Amino acid sequence: MTKLVFMGTPAFSATVLEGLLTDERYEIVAVVTQPDRAVGRKKEIRMTPVKEVALAHDLPIYQPEKLSGSEEMAQVMALGADGIVTAAYGQFLPSKLLNSMDFAVNVHASLLPKYRGGAPIHYAIINGDAEAGVTIMEMVKEMDAGDMVSQKALPILDEDNVGTMFEKLAVLGRDLLLETLPAYIAGEVKPVPQDASQVTFSPNISPEEERLDWNKSARDIFNQIRGMYPWPVAHTLLDGKRFKIYEADLVEGQGQAGHIIEKTKKSLVVATGQGAISLKTVQPAGKPRMAITDFLNGVGRNLEVGDAFGH
Repeated sequence: MTKLVFMGTPAFSATVLEGLLTDERYEIVAVVTQPDRAVGRKKEIRMTPVKEVALAHDLPIYQPEKLSGSEEMAQVMALGADGIVTAAYGQFLPSKLLNSMDFAVNVHASLLPKYRGGAPIHYAIINGDAEAGVTIMEMVKEMDAGDMVSQKALPILDEDNVGTMFEKLAVLGRDLLLETLPAYIAGEVKPVPQDASQVTFSPNISPEEERLDWNKSARDIFNQIRGMYPWPVAHTLLDGKRFKIYEADLVEGQGQAGHIIEKTKKSLVVATGQGAISLKTVQPAGKPRMAITDFLNGVGRNLEVGDAFGH
C-alpha cells in the first residue's frame, strides 16, 4: 500500500481526496490544508472542504499558515509517506519537502502549459475557450511548471460557468489521477516536459477585471459574467452604485452600449458594443441577490428604456 500525504483546500480538492480514499491501494497518512478563514459579512469561521472530508475519515490534519519552515512541515516529513498528491492547495511546496518524498504530483485544472496559476477555469471561460481540462503533473518549485504525466479535456458549454466547470473538472481530475497514479508509481509512464513557448498564466482575478466594459461584444460580456459566477461576480454601475450581475443570456438586439433597449415585467435587455444581453440574476447595492423579475418589480421598477449602466 502506497502511503500518501494529500494537500488541498477547496471543493475541487475534496473530490480528489474522496477518490483516493475509495482506492485500497493508497493510505492517506496526513492531510494538509489552508487554515480556517472568516467568510461572509458575518465573518464566520469556516473550515475548508478538504478539512471536512478529512474529519469525516478521522485523518490527521495540518493547517500551517505558512508551510515552509513550519513545525507542521517537519511533522509531515516524519510520517514516512511515499509521496504527495496536491490539488489546489494554495501554497508553494518547499524543495525540502518535495525532496523528502519518492514522488509528488499535482492535479491542475487546466490543459498545461496553458493557464498556469490560481484561476485557470475562470480564464478559460472568460477567454471563450472551447474546452478546459485537467493535467496531472510532477511538482517542482516553479508554479505549475513540472513535467506532465497525463491530461484530459472536456468541452465548455454556453450553460457552463465557473461553478459547473469546477464540479466537472473535479470529477475528471479524480478519475484521471486514479487512472494515472498506479502506472506512474510503477515507473511505466514517462512524464513529458511542458512546451515553454506555449505557457500562459491565470493569476487570481483582480477587482478591476470584475468590472464590465459595455463597449465589448455581447459574447465577451456573457463569457465574463459566466467566468466570474459564482465568484467573484462581475459588476457594473447603476446610478453610480455597484450593481452585480450573476447570470445573463445572449439575445438579439442593438443599441448604445450599456443602455437598456428593452424592458418588460420579466426581462431587462442591455445593449453592448455588439449585440445585447438579457439580465437574469442581479444584486443592486445594499440588496440581496435576486431574480430579474424581483428586481423589476422592486427597486428597478422605475428604470426605463434608454437608461444606462456603467455610470
